[in-house]
Amino acid sequence: MAEVKVIASSCRAALIGDVVDSRHAADRADLHRRVTDALGAVAADPPAFTVGDEFQGSYPSVGAAIDAALTVRLALDPDIDVRFGIGWGEMTVLDSDTGIQDGPGWWSAREAIEWTAAAQQQPALATVRTAYRRHGDAGPDPDAVNAALLCRDHLLGSIDARSLRLLRGLLDHKTKKELAAMEGISASAVSQRTARDGLDLLVLASEQLRAVR
Repeated sequence: MAEVKVIASSCRAALIGDVVDSRHAADRADLHRRVTDALGAVAADPPAFTVGDEFQGSYPSVGAAIDAALTVRLALDPDIDVRFGIGWGEMTVLDSDTGIQDGPGWWSAREAIEWTAAAQQQPALATVRTAYRRHGDAGPDPDAVNAALLCRDHLLGSIDARSLRLLRGLLDHKTKKELAAMEGISASAVSQRTARDGLDLLVLASEQLRAVR
């Protein structure tokens, strides 16, 4: 067997995602197509399927990985439920032709998504969909990042389909007047809903999490 040659190594943020309860999907081909479309919504370095319903991506910062996860989630909510693990650490490119990678960054992301899957089985943590781990002491503090992710996931998991549409619009920098026209409701109703459901707070949280290095 030919020896695998290490091409390059650097610290990056690994993102691993998968579809919750994908085995129970009535049309797995349609599920795969819709998730593929959602992955393509990530502007820079979109994640790609690896095996089954799992997808992975690699990013220069933890904030970029968090933002990619949010983009995919909002493209699929509320019809398709996804969860994520994000890890920070060294990644090694083993084969530049195939893009095969390994290293602590990926191991940390795997640990994070396994924790997410276990946590969401607990009633108190049922809305958890994203977790972050790091290898060693380098990278953003996991306690601080996970505290923010827990709160954000709770808010996201507590809003209905209309508020999700409004949130997507706010993140796309649409005005509340434009959102009102889109939904066929008054601007006052949009303002009341965004305040009640914490949509402006979610926008602010997403901006601050995106900046995490």
